[in-house]
Amino acid sequence: MAGPAGAECARTDFEAVVDSAAGSLRDMNAANKPKFQDKLRQLRDKRGWTQEQFMKEATPFVLDEQIVTYDARSAELLERIAAGGSAGAAAATPDCAMLDGLKGAMKLLVEIQSAKWSYMTGRIDAELAK
Repeated sequence: MAGPAGAECARTDFEAVVDSAAGSLRDMNAANKPKFQDKLRQLRDKRGWTQEQFMKEATPFVLDEQIVTYDARSAELLERIAAGGSAGAAAATPDCAMLDGLKGAMKLLVEIQSAKWSYMTGRIDAELAK
Protein backbone atom coordinates (compact mmCIF):
# COMPACT_ATOMS: atom_id res chain seq x y z
CA MET A 1 0.00 0.00 0.00
CA ALA A 2 1.20 3.50 -0.77
CA GLY A 3 1.89 5.77 2.13
CA PRO A 4 3.08 9.35 2.44
CA ALA A 5 4.92 10.69 -0.59
CA GLY A 6 4.13 7.50 -2.52
CA ALA A 7 6.13 5.28 -0.17
CA GLU A 8 5.09 1.66 0.05
CA CYS A 9 5.28 -0.69 2.96
CA ALA A 10 4.46 -4.29 3.69
CA ARG A 11 3.55 -6.31 6.75
CA THR A 12 7.07 -7.69 6.89
CA ASP A 13 8.37 -4.12 7.29
CA PHE A 14 6.68 -3.99 10.70
CA GLU A 15 8.37 -7.20 11.79
CA ALA A 16 11.68 -5.84 10.52
CA VAL A 17 11.34 -2.74 12.72
CA VAL A 18 10.84 -4.90 15.80
CA ASP A 19 13.75 -7.15 14.83
CA SER A 20 15.95 -4.13 14.15
CA ALA A 21 15.14 -2.59 17.55
CA ALA A 22 15.98 -5.84 19.30
CA GLY A 23 19.20 -6.22 17.33
CA SER A 24 20.30 -2.64 17.96
CA LEU A 25 19.77 -3.01 21.70
CA ARG A 26 21.51 -6.38 21.76
CA ASP A 27 24.50 -4.96 19.88
CA MET A 28 24.67 -1.88 22.10
CA ASN A 29 24.56 -3.99 25.25
CA ALA A 30 27.17 -6.39 23.89
CA ALA A 31 29.50 -3.49 23.14
CA ASN A 32 28.99 -1.57 26.38
CA LYS A 33 28.30 -4.09 29.13
CA PRO A 34 31.73 -5.77 29.24
CA LYS A 35 33.53 -2.40 29.24
CA PHE A 36 31.26 -1.06 31.97
CA GLN A 37 31.69 -4.18 34.11
CA ASP A 38 35.46 -3.92 33.68
CA LYS A 39 35.36 -0.32 34.90
CA LEU A 40 33.28 -1.39 37.90
CA ARG A 41 35.92 -4.01 38.72
CA GLN A 42 38.64 -1.38 38.36
CA LEU A 43 36.77 0.84 40.80
CA ARG A 44 36.35 -2.08 43.22
CA ASP A 45 40.08 -2.79 43.08
CA LYS A 46 41.00 0.88 43.39
CA ARG A 47 38.81 1.29 46.46
CA GLY A 48 39.75 -2.08 47.94
CA TRP A 49 36.13 -3.11 48.38
CA THR A 50 35.21 -6.59 49.52
CA GLN A 51 32.61 -8.38 47.40
CA GLU A 52 29.91 -7.37 49.91
CA GLN A 53 31.05 -3.73 49.88
CA PHE A 54 31.23 -3.83 46.11
CA MET A 55 27.61 -4.94 45.80
CA LYS A 56 26.52 -2.05 48.02
CA GLU A 57 28.87 0.65 46.70
CA ALA A 58 28.36 -0.17 43.02
CA THR A 59 24.56 0.05 43.14
CA PRO A 60 24.37 3.82 42.56
CA PHE A 61 26.39 3.38 39.37
CA VAL A 62 23.84 0.99 37.91
CA LEU A 63 20.63 2.19 39.53
CA ASP A 64 19.89 5.80 40.32
CA GLU A 65 17.04 8.18 39.51
CA GLN A 66 18.40 9.05 36.06
CA ILE A 67 18.95 5.40 35.12
CA VAL A 68 15.43 4.55 36.30
CA THR A 69 14.13 7.34 34.05
CA TYR A 70 16.09 6.00 31.07
CA ASP A 71 14.80 2.48 31.75
CA ALA A 72 11.17 3.57 32.16
CA ARG A 73 11.20 5.53 28.90
CA SER A 74 12.90 2.62 27.14
CA ALA A 75 10.27 0.18 28.44
CA GLU A 76 7.49 2.43 27.13
CA LEU A 77 9.11 2.59 23.72
CA LEU A 78 9.77 -1.15 23.61
CA GLU A 79 6.12 -1.79 24.41
CA ARG A 80 4.99 0.62 21.70
CA ILE A 81 7.37 -0.92 19.15
CA ALA A 82 6.32 -4.48 19.98
CA ALA A 83 2.59 -3.66 19.96
CA GLY A 84 2.82 -1.60 16.79
CA GLY A 85 4.92 -4.21 15.07
CA SER A 86 2.41 -6.93 15.89
CA ALA A 87 -0.57 -4.78 14.90
CA GLY A 88 1.08 -3.68 11.68
CA ALA A 89 2.11 -7.19 10.72
CA ALA A 90 -1.42 -8.47 11.40
CA ALA A 91 -3.23 -5.66 9.58
CA ALA A 92 -5.03 -6.51 6.36
CA THR A 93 -3.62 -3.34 4.82
CA PRO A 94 -0.25 -2.02 6.05
CA ASP A 95 -0.35 1.50 7.51
CA CYS A 96 2.84 3.21 6.33
CA ALA A 97 2.32 6.17 8.68
CA MET A 98 2.27 3.73 11.60
CA LEU A 99 5.45 2.16 10.28
CA ASP A 100 7.13 5.57 10.17
CA GLY A 101 6.04 6.12 13.79
CA LEU A 102 7.58 2.80 14.79
CA LYS A 103 10.83 3.69 13.06
CA GLY A 104 10.87 6.98 14.96
CA ALA A 105 10.24 5.15 18.25
CA MET A 106 13.08 2.76 17.47
CA LYS A 107 15.45 5.64 16.73
CA LEU A 108 14.49 7.32 20.00
CA LEU A 109 14.95 4.06 21.89
CA VAL A 110 18.48 3.66 20.56
CA GLU A 111 19.24 7.30 21.45
CA ILE A 112 17.95 6.83 25.00
CA GLN A 113 19.94 3.66 25.53
CA SER A 114 23.04 5.31 24.11
CA ALA A 115 22.55 8.23 26.49
CA LYS A 116 22.12 5.80 29.38
CA TRP A 117 25.38 4.02 28.60
CA SER A 118 27.18 7.36 28.24
CA TYR A 119 25.77 8.55 31.54
CA MET A 120 26.72 5.39 33.42
CA THR A 121 30.19 5.23 31.87
CA GLY A 122 30.78 8.90 32.58
CA ARG A 123 29.95 8.43 36.24
CA ILE A 124 32.34 5.49 36.56
CA ASP A 125 35.08 7.35 34.69
CA ALA A 126 34.68 10.30 37.07
CA GLU A 127 35.04 8.00 40.09
CA LEU A 128 38.07 6.27 38.62
CA ALA A 129 39.69 9.66 38.04
CA LYS A 130 39.43 10.58 41.74
